[in-house]
Amino acid sequence: MRNMTRQVLPFASLILLVGALAVAAPERFLTLDNLLNVLRRSSVNAILAVGMTWIIICAGIDLSVGSALALASMVGAWTLQQFGGAFTGTAVGILVGAVCGFANGVLVTRLRLPPFIVTLGTMSTFRGLAYVMNDGQPYNVPGYTRLGAGNLLGIPVSIAIAAGCILLGGWALARTRLGRSVYAIGSNRSASFHAGININGSLTLVYTLAGLYTGIAAMIATSRTVSAQPTAGISVELDIIAAVVIGGASLAGGRGSIAGAMVGTLLIGFLRNGCTLLGISTNVQLIVIGIIIIAAVAIDQAARGAVVVNRPPLP
Repeated sequence: MRNMTRQVLPFASLILLVGALAVAAPERFLTLDNLLNVLRRSSVNAILAVGMTWIIICAGIDLSVGSALALASMVGAWTLQQFGGAFTGTAVGILVGAVCGFANGVLVTRLRLPPFIVTLGTMSTFRGLAYVMNDGQPYNVPGYTRLGAGNLLGIPVSIAIAAGCILLGGWALARTRLGRSVYAIGSNRSASFHAGININGSLTLVYTLAGLYTGIAAMIATSRTVSAQPTAGISVELDIIAAVVIGGASLAGGRGSIAGAMVGTLLIGFLRNGCTLLGISTNVQLIVIGIIIIAAVAIDQAARGAVVVNRPPLP
């Protein structure tokens, strides 16, 4: 029953939110343009959430995702300006994202440092590099519009790319040896080691793949605004971690799914869209999302039957 509650609650919350917004602002919310707008805006977060899901299932965390996005965006846009060619700039941006993820993975595994500390440090490092590149100024790439505004067979390119990333990430998590290792490591690292799983190699690969996804998301974001901003992705890790946790993943590791993370991503996307349509400020949106994160973790603990140890009161 508890497992069913964890699985059904995110979907029910999404349906309830969409229904409430449909009633509150039917003329503005229930339009094809608005729904496509939500999906376009959610495409970047959805791609980032795929990588974050893998990491959280491993009992890890990545606080540097927003900074890595900014750095990949800046390097990719610089490449576009210097050498031209959308393919080259896109490939370089994606590669930079993968390198950032690889760096996180190496620091976590080789130096045996907690993921929270590692990615807190790289969050600052990657952001600093993004600012240093052009003295804090953006790179404008006015001709780079295909990924952000283009269409493929009538479907926005950004949505199509996000769908491909989601399907590939979900398949790999469910059907490959690496995916099974991810769940095993998050559930019981010691047992995984004795079962012959290469823990360091698997974790490094997971962080690298998450970084590669970050690079893809970075180039979509760059194309959407036709510029690379060193401030891009600030606080995006809040939305991504929230989406994954709301979708049923456990911060303790060993549990989570791509489908759940996508439900969480859409819930936050529709929530922000609804707040904007109803004239609610972005500051209030942050408060609401923070409350949702706390509620999601509390419900997860209750569903797991976690027992809180009584502690003596503070003096």
